[in-house]
Amino acid sequence: MRALLALALFLAMLPAWALDARRFVSFDGQGAVTLAARGRAAPLYLDGADHAGVLRAARDLQADVRRVTGLAPALRTDGAPAGRDVVIVGTVGRSALIDGLVAAGKLDVVAIRGKWEGWQAQTLVQPLPGVARALVIAGSDKRGTIYGIYELSRQIGVSPWHWWADVPATRHAALSVTAAQPISDAPVVRYRGIFLNDEAPALTGWAKEKFGGYNHRFYAKVFELLLRLRGNYLWPAMWDAAFFADDPANGRLADQYGIVMGTSHHEPMMRSHKEWQRGGQGPWDYSRNADVLREFWRGGLRATRDFEKVITLGMRGDGDEPMSREANVALLEQIVADQRAMIGQELGDGVPQAWALYKEVQEYYEQGMRVPDDVLLLWCDDNWGNLRRLPTPEERGRAGGAGIYYHFDYVGGPRSYKWLNVTPLPKVWEQMHLAWRHDATRMWIVNVGDLKPMEVPMEFFLDYAWNPALWPAERLDDWLRQWATREFGAAHAGDIADIVAKYAKYNGRRRPEMLEPGTYSTVHYDEWARVVDEYKAIAARAGRVARALPRERRDAFYQLVQHPVLASATVNELYATAALNALHARQGRVAANALAARARALFAQDAALTRRYHALNGGKWNHMMAQTHLGYTYWNQPPVNVMPPVSEVQPKAGAEMGIAVEGSASAWPDSEALALPALDVHERRARHLDIFNRGTQPFGFTVRAVEPWLVTDVARGTVRASQRVTVDARWGDVPAGTTHGTLVVSGAGRDVRIRVPVHKPAGPAPGRGFVEAHGVVAIEAPHYARALAPPGRQWLEVPDHGRTLSGMTTLPADAPALALSDGMRLEYDVHTYTTGAATLDVTLAPTLDFQPGRGLRYAIALDDEAPQVVELHADKSLATWERRVADGAARYSTRHQLARPGAHVLKFWALDAGVVLQRIVLDLGGQRTSYLGPPESPRIP
Repeated sequence: MRALLALALFLAMLPAWALDARRFVSFDGQGAVTLAARGRAAPLYLDGADHAGVLRAARDLQADVRRVTGLAPALRTDGAPAGRDVVIVGTVGRSALIDGLVAAGKLDVVAIRGKWEGWQAQTLVQPLPGVARALVIAGSDKRGTIYGIYELSRQIGVSPWHWWADVPATRHAALSVTAAQPISDAPVVRYRGIFLNDEAPALTGWAKEKFGGYNHRFYAKVFELLLRLRGNYLWPAMWDAAFFADDPANGRLADQYGIVMGTSHHEPMMRSHKEWQRGGQGPWDYSRNADVLREFWRGGLRATRDFEKVITLGMRGDGDEPMSREANVALLEQIVADQRAMIGQELGDGVPQAWALYKEVQEYYEQGMRVPDDVLLLWCDDNWGNLRRLPTPEERGRAGGAGIYYHFDYVGGPRSYKWLNVTPLPKVWEQMHLAWRHDATRMWIVNVGDLKPMEVPMEFFLDYAWNPALWPAERLDDWLRQWATREFGAAHAGDIADIVAKYAKYNGRRRPEMLEPGTYSTVHYDEWARVVDEYKAIAARAGRVARALPRERRDAFYQLVQHPVLASATVNELYATAALNALHARQGRVAANALAARARALFAQDAALTRRYHALNGGKWNHMMAQTHLGYTYWNQPPVNVMPPVSEVQPKAGAEMGIAVEGSASAWPDSEALALPALDVHERRARHLDIFNRGTQPFGFTVRAVEPWLVTDVARGTVRASQRVTVDARWGDVPAGTTHGTLVVSGAGRDVRIRVPVHKPAGPAPGRGFVEAHGVVAIEAPHYARALAPPGRQWLEVPDHGRTLSGMTTLPADAPALALSDGMRLEYDVHTYTTGAATLDVTLAPTLDFQPGRGLRYAIALDDEAPQVVELHADKSLATWERRVADGAARYSTRHQLARPGAHVLKFWALDAGVVLQRIVLDLGGQRTSYLGPPESPRIP
């Protein structure tokens, strides 16, 4: 038992360099094949006739072994392998070394033969004369071999982000491999890629300074990263660049590396839009300029004749706009037919082609437009991470298959967002899980903007595309832990994973570009303060981790973790400070002036964080955080960052007392009647009031409770600017049935009485479940009492998929609709003290109606009343969609009647797959205006 425990501890300490891969590398030198030890490194043997991309990746492996051990293995492409321990790498059908082992019965590649991008690793004893032991990496094709090579690189300790995020390799004196049984893998999604888009000013400024522009020197770094992340497909930067025209070496290099090239959703036939802007003749209008456009497109096919590619079909208007109002389905069908004819004439048959059903193009499809069966239908999200459409059962049979174009970055309405990562991984998982289960697996491509700020979601997206089954919702935290362990070691992996998850979650509920002082409430539920405290908490944790990390990992930590956390925290605190400043100025508080100064300091801090980023590693990442993000007034970015407005007040002469209570924007003496929010025996939460100064001189104060069971944390003191006083009750001394208490505040020659409502009802205590407090019952979705499901169905919690906690959805994700009688529901036990009219406010993920026909539905009821069925997509207006994507949530309300106080059962039915419940609020007249809603109500277990 002790030996097993020791082994488990050892394995737990090993970094999971290849996320969720079967480990075959160890660092003790005791494996079946020694890669490096005692000053010697096993040589790498390849067939010189293998693919150029394989030979190039092998050189990367050679450098990676040196990064880890300080030893550079020899790389040989001729002659027979020889030595005690060797590494043999090659592609089935292309490498004589691999094919010879197969023919001799030494290597069985049945697990990968014929597969798209399959790879296999195995250790063999005496595979060849003169070779005692060998690690053999074989690929079913060019990229399969490359992925096998990079899998070894990851397992020895080289991060895919070693260059792009300055992640140093962990040094080891010895490397060995054990894989007596073959380890093999292959992807689920065929084309897995990224789109460098919206790339100015940040990426463009950086690329120009470091490489002279978007040339082959720049793209060599992008291609290597893509392959290390097991991607294979790229839409290149295109705002002011033309991939194939700007540098003829770009296309050749992509093909050598093994990258499949494409052009974006609105750039057909392998031609960039910039090429048309630079030299196109006449209008970008097929009805008026077809001959010129056809010749332009033929040029794109000819220039890329010898390169692996997926050709974008179709046509949008000039500059990624809708085609003219006169454009119709028939015209677009003719365009595609003509493009297909050109492809056949120039390139022959079998060249992959895709039609991106982006924005209005999807409407053409829904109106009846069709393309040939072998064309890939690339369905799109709404630019905000919500899939607009997925294949129907009939469409899943198409030979061309289906794919997804997704967004982590966007320029457009209701507001551009392109500064930092704002897409939580649970959101990505939930939507791409739908895509996987609906067989949209031919291509997944994601807009990553400037690339650098999107390291974490980009890697997750590509990992999930490789094999979605490896990462069920329950393992999302495990993925982040493994990522953090690989980059920064096991000691702080839990903290780092949680920090990264939380900053993305917080940014996802309101993107930084969409913040304004009024986003969260300064008055109700301490909302702005709670939001700021959440950001401050993870920023402080990030600071502690940074100080504990070895110095050589701190640059990487700043890029991948600390900067996005600090930057997000700073921007949120800036807007919160501006909001509080406005409130205090209206109340006449002298403290408003300090808040104005604090806002200016936070604005300067935002700039300082950017400067620090740009100075990392000797200025390596200068320009990369140049994106403006403060001061938006409409959908597009401001030219410069602009601080939110602040106010200052002129204090009155002498001392003048003011008092403000929690939950109210007014203050005494402007408001004579002051009352705190109720103290509740079930909630047991303290309340607060502020005693503040409106004048130039400090004053003394006292706080006296009329009732002996009413307690405050401060009884007397001196107010210079503001003094917060916390109010609570000794509940054991509060008589049952008490409705209120009284505080008396004295200061600056005035006495002020403050009413303190108290809720300690007489009678029996409520039973299990959520208890009404302040006129509401607020419930987080996963805190159900019962989850009911018919056979073959189940409820699933998607952890952290929600603005406040998590989401509840149903499986299978592609299951047909249910009836109420099927009983797919969640039940919540609640206890109320109020009767009469009530509203049930439901918050869902903003899932779109991704199948034709009727949209998604849920039903809801209290007790035994008739369930009310709610259609999620009954309102298809632009304003509703803009509100939902801005909020990161969709909210619905139904009206109900409560005939009696006491115990009730709240029932929620999911009638369609894809519904994601996040929270429910039973409003009995007490809900106050806020962004996130009231905190969860007290719950009796």
